[in-house]
Amino acid sequence: MMKSIDLPFGIFRSAEAFHAAFAEIMGFPAFYGRNWDAWIDCMSYLDDPDAGMSRVQVAPGEQIEFVVGGYEYSSELDESDVFRNFCVCAGFVNSRFRKSKSDTRIIVSN
Repeated sequence: MMKSIDLPFGIFRSAEAFHAAFAEIMGFPAFYGRNWDAWIDCMSYLDDPDAGMSRVQVAPGEQIEFVVGGYEYSSELDESDVFRNFCVCAGFVNSRFRKSKSDTRIIVSN
């Protein structure tokens, strides 16, 4: 089974917009640092509801898909450091899951 969450294209316009929107979408804790290291930390506990790092949870081994909507093709998105950081950091979280022998994964699609 896979959980799917829609991400509006506009959140990738700035790091501040991304972190504010993502914190709200995912229900990150009030102490969320609104930076990439904090994002990685919160996302690394998606399959651990006792950690309290996100209201959105997946079962251990479940995948979560983030669907970036609101565009068909955009050179603006291709040039976005925010989108690039989002993808790189999602990969880093996936490597944490892999190292812990979890099949939980983040998938990014459009």
